[in-house]
Amino acid sequence: MEWTADILGTDFQSCGLDATGPDGVIRHATLIRHRVQAAHANDSQSPPQRSGAVLFLHGWSDYFFNVELAGFWADQGYDFYALDMHNHGRSLQADMPGGYVANLNDYDAEIEKAIDIIHRDRAGSPAGSLTLMGHSTGGLVAALWASRHPEAVQYLILDSPWLEMHGSSLVRRAAQAMVSPIAKIRPETVLRLPERGFYFRSISSTAEGEWALDENFRPPLAFPVRAGWLSAVFAGHSQVARGLKLEMPVLVLTSSTSANGMVWQESMRRSDAVLDVSVIALRAMALGRTVTLERIDGALHDVFLSAPAVRKDAYARLARWVNGFMDNNRPEHQSEGDT
Repeated sequence: MEWTADILGTDFQSCGLDATGPDGVIRHATLIRHRVQAAHANDSQSPPQRSGAVLFLHGWSDYFFNVELAGFWADQGYDFYALDMHNHGRSLQADMPGGYVANLNDYDAEIEKAIDIIHRDRAGSPAGSLTLMGHSTGGLVAALWASRHPEAVQYLILDSPWLEMHGSSLVRRAAQAMVSPIAKIRPETVLRLPERGFYFRSISSTAEGEWALDENFRPPLAFPVRAGWLSAVFAGHSQVARGLKLEMPVLVLTSSTSANGMVWQESMRRSDAVLDVSVIALRAMALGRTVTLERIDGALHDVFLSAPAVRKDAYARLARWVNGFMDNNRPEHQSEGDT
């Protein structure tokens, strides 16, 4: 693979990849890696020993841009990678519908290929662990992928994962009954749903947030919602509701409150304006046998895009979990009698 300079600038590189799904369709994705350049490294402090890798999956109608998150993982001693999945971000193609996927399993091939590239890219480093991290719909994709490939992932971290519809599974079943017939006949049909740009307003530096976003990659009103995509998400929710029986340790981070509605509210600056966090918290407990739930006061939908003091709290909680679960399983932390 050929790594080239990434849009995030110094310390980031990316490479395109094509992966063939079980349906025979070739899909294009982009893998991003974080590598601190020698000229920017602090020579007075030796970097931590790299003993594992983290692969991040973005949410729907989104892409990877959070350099602070990459820096956090580097400081913890883990190589950081992110995947802009097909029809998203760096992987967008002019002749393809943005954000569209007909089956969440269609992401499997590109995730598997990305992990293969990561292993080859880290050939000179200790093998260590692989942590899969996902936000929102990417969190749903990550959880489902981990359930199908339990031997490939040692840890799972979910940032406000979209595990269920607002309200309850009854709401999802009712919506699914209406969408499924359209999805079967005309899957790329655009559904006319209310458009809200409140979350974008709270994070974008062009509005009232602090993050510089490429609006071609992260549209203010998101990509059009298509019947086939929504049906695929509903199918994923159904799988989660039946239980994924994950064996690896799982961390789920969400805001402590939600703020929904068709009119802007000031509370949307310090709550999840996209998902129902109470439903997500309940569903998270059914993911597996070892699940930690962290509810962050004042957090946005992506807790790591929240106000500085709030995300400082989120990173502290994440670091505590890393130290408790991941670092304690590093080879240098095991005694000679451990196996």
